[in-house]
Amino acid sequence: MPWTRYWFDLARMGLEAQAVIGLRMMGMAGVLPAAPSENRRMYAEKADAFWDAQWAMWRAAMGGAAPVAVASAGLAPVGRRTRANAQRLTRAAVRGRR
Repeated sequence: MPWTRYWFDLARMGLEAQAVIGLRMMGMAGVLPAAPSENRRMYAEKADAFWDAQWAMWRAAMGGAAPVAVASAGLAPVGRRTRANAQRLTRAAVRGRR
């Protein structure tokens, strides 16, 4: 059952990532409002997210966690950032269209 949860979380993050990519592309094209710092932010946040993911996986592995728990630990920080970006960009798009 843990692998099922992991794959569900991975699929959800993938869908959220696609939404973020689409919203950012529409912002770059001028279709939606975009903060001037958005282009810089999309690169800078990836390094932080992957560092946090690596650290979480290392802690889980050193704690003797099962492989699925190690993978889930690494997915969690990236998923949190992806979800937050999707929510933030969606709110900005809705506000901009009013």
